[in-house]
Amino acid sequence: MVDLSFSIADLEYFLLIFVRVTSFIYIAPFFSMSNTPNRVKVGLGLLIAYFIDRNIPHVVVEYETLFGFAAIVIKEAACGFLIGLGANLCTTIVSFSGHITDMETGLSMASLFDPLTKEQTSISGIYYNYIIMLMLLVSGMHQFILGALIETFTIIPINTAEFRMNEIADTMLQFLRNYIIIGFRIALPVFIVTILVNAILGILAKVSPQMNMFAVGIQIKILIGIGVLLVTAGMLPLAADMIFGEMKRMVTAFAYVLG
Repeated sequence: MVDLSFSIADLEYFLLIFVRVTSFIYIAPFFSMSNTPNRVKVGLGLLIAYFIDRNIPHVVVEYETLFGFAAIVIKEAACGFLIGLGANLCTTIVSFSGHITDMETGLSMASLFDPLTKEQTSISGIYYNYIIMLMLLVSGMHQFILGALIETFTIIPINTAEFRMNEIADTMLQFLRNYIIIGFRIALPVFIVTILVNAILGILAKVSPQMNMFAVGIQIKILIGIGVLLVTAGMLPLAADMIFGEMKRMVTAFAYVLG
């Protein structure tokens, strides 16, 4: 027979694992999609926490009062949230690239409602976001993110997380630098082509001033921008590799900063 008996200490330890896991699921990419019912997220958190609880050695969690235990719960929630945030921040790079692309092609005034983030997003941003999310699933990146969460219980046992704010700030500053670099790399083909188109339109405006280059240029830039997006679609796997590489670096950096 299966022995399902447990002590109060075991229950408290399991709840602390559950808090870290659900905090991670709340913000991590793919797992935090808003169109997934909250009951499914909670059930997934319970299932993951159960397997983690069965496969990691327990450490003694010491506290004296109810407020002491509440402080440990808040610490574990913050730990899971920061690790998930490290992965989630990298998905915002595609939105940045989308805004640059739409600004250059003349589509910046148009926006769509993104059901994943429940925010108004640029057209190119949604295009990049869904492509990158699909590649995340195809490449098994979601398994790496989940595996990184499980490894944190070895690197950062329960109630041992240390929030070193200077190192967290340094990690965020390095991410902001890579955020701009990777974002411009993704939007670079459209950016270069639109600069050439603007130069050509400027020359034509001088050659034939009677032609309304403003009205003509808007349509040309939109058509050329969409054409460049289609032609460079084969380069998106390389862009996804850059984003996933940065995602791995951020998750690992936050795990070792807290450990």
